[in-house]
Amino acid sequence: MTKWFHVGTIVNTHGIRGEVRVVSKTDFAEERYKIGNLLYVFMNHSSEPIEVKVKSHRVHKSFDLLSFEGYDNINLVEKFKGAALKVPESQLGQLGEGEYYFHEIIGCTVITEEGETIGIVKEILTPGANDVWVVKRKNEKDALIPYIDDVVIRVNPEEKKITIRPMEGLLE
Repeated sequence: MTKWFHVGTIVNTHGIRGEVRVVSKTDFAEERYKIGNLLYVFMNHSSEPIEVKVKSHRVHKSFDLLSFEGYDNINLVEKFKGAALKVPESQLGQLGEGEYYFHEIIGCTVITEEGETIGIVKEILTPGANDVWVVKRKNEKDALIPYIDDVVIRVNPEEKKITIRPMEGLLE
């Protein structure tokens, strides 16, 4: 059975030439939405995905705008509104050392070098130079952990465990 990974949600159409507006959930949008790549559209009312090939990709405001081969006007893509874009596990590709997919990090338990449990990664923000992991803590506000060498000591996705060395004030 194929394991699918959610890479974005089609939230609307854009223009009349078949472009769709996507809220991206993928770690590497420029790679994932490369011209010629295959994506799979999962619509709410259908059990079978629709395979589409990326014809164009550009960024507009906070959205990724995509068009697909064979879907050249708004009437053909209107039905995709609200649909999920997914890829099979086989399309994930290899990452370099120290690189991880979001799904490998989300759900990991974060502990300090001393063994104190901080919480669980619930979200990843990508504001600029480095990712920031949002860690849900018990009875406290979420902690924001920057993914930088000075803070993140060890990442073990197999054990779902991340060890950090918090800088002064990081967990306050």
